[in-house]
Amino acid sequence: MPRRHPSNPPISALIDQRLDRRTFMAFMGAAALTARPGPRRREPLRPPSASSLRFAEIAQGRDETLHVPTGYDAHPVMRWGDPLHANAPDFDPFVPDVSARKQQFGENADYVAFLPLDEGSTRGLLCVNHEFTRVEMFFPGIESIADGVKLSRAHAECELASQGHTIAEVGLVDGRWTLDRNSVYNRRINGLDTVIRISGPAAGSPRMQTRADPTGRRVLGTFANCAGGTTPWGTVLTCEENFQSYFLGNAAKHEETGALARYGVDGKLGSSSYRGRFLERFDLDREPRECNRFGWVVEIDPHDPWSMPVKRTALGRFRHEGATCVVAADGRLVVYTGDDDQGEYLYRYVSEGKVDPHDRRRNGELLDHGTLSVARFEADGSLIWRPLVFGQGPLGPKNGFQSQACVLIEARRAGDLVGATPMDRPEDVETNPVNGHVYVMLTNNTKRTVEQVDAANPRARNVHGHVLELIAPDGDHTADRFLWEMFLQGGNPARDSDRAYYQDRVISENGWVSCPDNCAFDPQGRLWIATDGHGGSADGVFACDTEGEGRAQTRMFLRAPQGAEVCGPTFTPDATTFFCAIQHPGAGGKARFASPYTRWPDFVDGRPARSSVVAVRRLDGGLIGD
Repeated sequence: MPRRHPSNPPISALIDQRLDRRTFMAFMGAAALTARPGPRRREPLRPPSASSLRFAEIAQGRDETLHVPTGYDAHPVMRWGDPLHANAPDFDPFVPDVSARKQQFGENADYVAFLPLDEGSTRGLLCVNHEFTRVEMFFPGIESIADGVKLSRAHAECELASQGHTIAEVGLVDGRWTLDRNSVYNRRINGLDTVIRISGPAAGSPRMQTRADPTGRRVLGTFANCAGGTTPWGTVLTCEENFQSYFLGNAAKHEETGALARYGVDGKLGSSSYRGRFLERFDLDREPRECNRFGWVVEIDPHDPWSMPVKRTALGRFRHEGATCVVAADGRLVVYTGDDDQGEYLYRYVSEGKVDPHDRRRNGELLDHGTLSVARFEADGSLIWRPLVFGQGPLGPKNGFQSQACVLIEARRAGDLVGATPMDRPEDVETNPVNGHVYVMLTNNTKRTVEQVDAANPRARNVHGHVLELIAPDGDHTADRFLWEMFLQGGNPARDSDRAYYQDRVISENGWVSCPDNCAFDPQGRLWIATDGHGGSADGVFACDTEGEGRAQTRMFLRAPQGAEVCGPTFTPDATTFFCAIQHPGAGGKARFASPYTRWPDFVDGRPARSSVVAVRRLDGGLIGD
């Protein structure tokens, strides 16, 4: 695991410790009545509960297609390469046409948001991230990066043009969602040449200035876009995650060697960094500060096709997985976000100003002025938010920080110094619309060794991950201290070695979860978990109640095609449609462009598998899950 401050005990060292209920009562007040300590002793399993979920659970397994319960239908809404405009060229996966890719739905869809355009749930904007491309699945005739002699500038530009974000208008007609190619809203934000403004404390910093942009206030493109969020004023936040693999050069002799190392930027030749051979800004030796301009949260206004995206640096720089917004009781904006890496941190941002429902454009400034904090989990069941503010505690010149810009550019190192808790790969963080609690998806941590385990650490080599539930005192998301508890520990409860925990509910042979990644809540407050790396089966979507007898009793709702992970679960406001992204279908192992493990969703010989956004609906038009 990366080096960090010695006082930072990992989350694995805290989960099984006994919690002092009187401590909870002291700072939680009435909210403490809802507190539930995590797993500490084995009790008899409770019988099958009265779960509110009524769908017929599907079976785990692995094959070439997508599965949903009986009585449901699933259909692709947009596929990799689909033209976004009436005059856009048709998809030709055999030609690296940069201009065409900028007019088509991007590759490897991830986060999905649905923004209604009417009072109902039949017309809206689908806002979709495109996280990455794999050369061996993206281009014909490329086996690996070892075939670099075959790769050209056109290949590098084509990949970046296929990453970023898509905004597209869709409508529901006769039970099926379709793309409106004549919509003025349709556009691509790409990783190659979309001009993006940099705002917040790091804007204009010398560490953000390059030869191409001596102001440090404009950057080309956004890429590695993983999860995201929506704001109360109707914009989308897209998160830059694995930026570290995009840069080529001598990191060991770089002017910021330590900062690069803390983010895992090694400069070695790889399937993403090869682009530095053709595009100067990805060459660490020729453009040493370009790397600092990625790893941020980007705000996009889908309702204004001519608006410029903005990188909001006040939210910190790291491998962002999501950005979930909540309006606190006092009107301030709160954003939760995780750093998606094993042993990294959970963050929270609180704005200085308040959300104004009558001033949509000015609300964006709330993302420039506020305080970023990092979470420290205590053994007594409390969580302390420690601010990352220049000049406070260790965050000053003595430790190499010259300004707030430096603190945010090196948010990981700042978290080390203030004693944040290393987590088991924090991914999505979402708030429950019914009980107001915050749920953190912790995907796994296979780096934790047996030597790091003691009586208080639940699992060495955490293969299956877990979900934490955070409770703000009296629902105050700006509070300095929260309550935390275990919601579930992934794994197969039939295997004692997994040490799975589902609130002592009986879980079916198909209902157990591994590697929770993204999640969503339906209007009833039920949790829908999408997985990435499910052991022994294809990835899928699992649902459970968060309260009552069905609490944490997960059931399998959707199973992805072989090789794919499921991303971006979300609902229409009326909960009659469930959207999600099927990412990298057919990939893995020896799979290649010409020989994927599946050709889903088209199943046309000689054509590649295509990442897609899928809509799932009940055949009778009813509520999903009921």
